[in-house]
This record gives sequence, structure tokens and C-alpha cells, in this order.
Amino acid sequence: METAVFIIKGELLMQSELLSMNGITKVYPNGIVANESVDFSIRKGEIHALVGENGAGKSTLMKILFGLEHPEEGEIILNGEQIQISSPNAAIDHGIGMVHQHFMLVPSLTVAENMVLGSEPKKGLYVNLKKAVAETKELAEKYNLIVDPTAKIRDLPVGIKQKVEILKALYRGAEVLILDEPTAVLTPQETKELFEELHLLKDQGNTIIFISHKLHEIKELCDRLTIMRNGKSQGVFNVSDVSEADISRLMVGRDVILKVEKEDADPGDVILDVDKLTVINDFGKQAVNDISFSVRKGEILGVAGVEGNGQGELVEIITGLKQIHFGDVRICGNNIKPLSIKEIRNLGTCHIPEDRMTYGVAESLDIEQNLLADKHDSPEYTGKFLTKPKVIRENSLKLIEEYKIKCGSPLQEVKMLSGGNIQKVVVAREFSSSPQLIIADQPTRGIDVGATEFIRKRLVELRDQGSAVLLVSADLNEVMELSDSLIVMYGGEITAYIKDTKSLNEEELGLYMLGINRQSPEEIGRAIHV
Repeated sequence: METAVFIIKGELLMQSELLSMNGITKVYPNGIVANESVDFSIRKGEIHALVGENGAGKSTLMKILFGLEHPEEGEIILNGEQIQISSPNAAIDHGIGMVHQHFMLVPSLTVAENMVLGSEPKKGLYVNLKKAVAETKELAEKYNLIVDPTAKIRDLPVGIKQKVEILKALYRGAEVLILDEPTAVLTPQETKELFEELHLLKDQGNTIIFISHKLHEIKELCDRLTIMRNGKSQGVFNVSDVSEADISRLMVGRDVILKVEKEDADPGDVILDVDKLTVINDFGKQAVNDISFSVRKGEILGVAGVEGNGQGELVEIITGLKQIHFGDVRICGNNIKPLSIKEIRNLGTCHIPEDRMTYGVAESLDIEQNLLADKHDSPEYTGKFLTKPKVIRENSLKLIEEYKIKCGSPLQEVKMLSGGNIQKVVVAREFSSSPQLIIADQPTRGIDVGATEFIRKRLVELRDQGSAVLLVSADLNEVMELSDSLIVMYGGEITAYIKDTKSLNEEELGLYMLGINRQSPEEIGRAIHV
């Protein structure tokens, strides 16, 4: 491995770089060193992966490149000249664009209106919408990123929204594109289409920085990769020279088990029973349409589907975040219609939410307070009048150690942790409550291979201890490997119910997710009632 780094670095000296970040150091006000003398460079017309654990410093490095953060030390060289990137507008002026993991689109506007927002073509005093539509169509055809310029963003599937984000950056003159977890919510078919489009961008001279935790995608798509760990670069590699295991080892500092290891499930009594559930969403549309299924003690039932096909509303109903409209949901035999969120939790329900920052943690509070959030009124931690600080501290230290949360102390603010460590705080709190039912909604989205391995292993352990697990995940590898059985949702309906996930492949699952294939109602009914 060391030889490979040396050879490649030797090559770098002989090949011209389009952009170089040299000696970048970033220290946050709390003393955390996010980047320590990091060197990073890209060549024109390559797809360059940037990988590392959450907290490794890759996000900070890209925020510096896009003008969202500013380094204490270091320089940025573009086309042989040193440049200053003081803001995202300055980055765009230098031809650097960024497509964020969470899209920056206005749902109520059309594709064309989003495209030109902030730099609208004018006709007198008014926006020239006809020209905006024509320019969008022309750019879409040039890069084979086909979209309907007149469609409202809120009506588009997630794969098309991503195309709009890429086109937005290209419209503003981006020649270097930073893509942050671009395939996190895509089906295999959509991912394949995106990769074809990225290769076309590369062939036309664009340079792409590809941030991902999906190592098989990096192997398939990228030319080179830079690996980061603990704020430092671990080297630059030709993708063809390293295996997925090599990349994982350099990221985490140890061997990582990439495959989920578990015995066959031994299910018991029904814990969660969903019966003829129909949900109307906030826009007055039917988000979930007459679905029924159950999850038993000691099993993991996966829910696969492209984002926006009713999975979110389903989770909101089960956890009490949304009121039921039609149908019933029972947990341990109790109908939850009249129950509050707290009462649902008291039935033994725990919830790993999709959006950890909104529903998972109070970011301005410290780790200890977040770990105690669901137990603050428990007699174990609170006396008649006062809390028990010694017991609380012992509990937080135990969970920090057990769940391998990287932090300075239990009193560190949660918002200062990396995404993976914030997720571990949520998981530690939820899993330590002796749950009967675990609702795990995208439990490993946007986190590194080390944290992913840890959380998946815990889910299997809790299943083996008798918990019922409902796993909602857009990661097809995750949902196929972890689940004992699996339902697929499309358009708010169950399109397939797979009792044996061992017989399933990603291509087949993707067709169910896109609604191209679907089982008959009789097949689904038989599978549900087996």
C-alpha cells in the first residue's frame, strides 16, 4: 500500500493538476482540528472520490473549497494561480459547483424557475420564462440530463430532482462539480443512469469530486480517490489499485466486515400489526393506500422504496408523529390511535428517525442530556425533587464507551460531533431502552463504513434478543442483507412482499421500487398471512 502511494504521488508531480488544496488546516472554535495540513488535488476531466469516516474532515475540506468555511492555513491553486474563495458565490465565479446531499430546490417552483433563480433572464422588468425554459431544455439536451422544464419540483421523483441540481450548477458555469452522497436515495436503475450522465460530463471536460460511503460505487465509477482519517490524508490512489477492503482499512484503521453476518430469524408473537392503513399527506394527497403487514418478535422486516412513496408517512403514523386517517396500527396488541408519542414509546417502541438533527437530537444540548432525553423522568435517574447526577454521568460514560462515540466528554455539545457520532448518540439512547419494537428509518444514511458496521451489528443483536425491527432504508445492500423478509412500496402501496430475501437481487428489487414490476394482490396477501 505504501509503495502504491509513493508511485502515485510520484505521478502527481509529473502530471498537471487542475486544482490543488495545499496544507489546509481548519480548527473550529471549540479546539477541534477538522483538517490538519491536508493536501488534495484533482486533474481536469477525472472523477475523483473523496472518502473517509464521518469526522475524518472530508466535508470540512469541501466546505472550504466551496467557500462555506475558511481555513486557518493553506492555499488553493486553480489553473496554476492562487485563488481566494470567500463565499459560495466566489466558488461559482471560479467554476466550482456543489450538489448537496439535501437538495436546495424550491418545491413550489418549476424546473426552469429553479434553474435560473438568482440569475433570471429578463424581458423588460419581468422574468423571461420562455427563455428560461429554452435555456433549461438546451442545457439538459447537451448533457443528456433530460428533465421537463415546466414541471413543478414537488411533483418530481428524487432522481429527477438530482438532475435539476446538477443542471443548476452547470447553468452557473461549474466546471468542477462536488457531489455529496449523490446516490443515497437512488434505485440501481437510477444510479446506473446517473453514472452514465457523469461519464458524459467527464468526456466533455468537466471534473467531478464524488463523496460517497458506497465503496462498490467508487470502484465502478471513479478514476482516483483520496482517503482521509482523523483530519489527515491517508494518500491518493488509483481506484484500480485498491480493493474495497483496502479502502475500508485505510478509512477506519482496522479491518471492517462489509457483509452482514446473521443467523436465520426465529420469529415469535406479532409486535407490530398494521391493518388497512391509509394516510393523507400534508398536501391532501393519499400517501399510503390501504396497506397491511405485521412484524414479529425476533425478526427484521425491511421496507424498500424510492424516497417519497409513503415510507415517511408510515413511520410517522407508527411513532405518533402523525395522526392515523383510516385503518389501525397496534403495538403489542394496543391500538395506538388515541395514544401520545410518549405513550407509544412506553409500549416499548424506539425510533431512529430519518432526520437525526430534527427528530433525533437537541443539537444545542450536550451528549449527556441527549442520552437522557427519554429517561429524564425515570426513578433511576431522578429522585423526588432532584436528578441523580452521579448515576446520570455513569450512564452516559457507559454508553459513550459501549457505542464508541468519539467525543471530548459527555458535556460536549452534540452539534460539534460528526454525523456518524451524532447517529451513534441517537442509537445509544434508543437501543439502551430495552425496546420491544425498533423503528429504524435510514439508520446508516450518510455515515461511514465503521459506524455502519457497528449499527447493523447492533440491530441483528437486538433482533436475536427478541426485538421486532421495522427497517426502512434506501440502501439496497443494507435492506437486502439485514432483512429477514421485505416489503416494497411504490405510490403508497405494497408492490411486493418477499419472504426470503436470499433469493432476491438488486436489479429485481429496483424494478419493484420503480413500479415496473409488481406482485398480484393475491401473492402479497398470501405472503402477509404466511
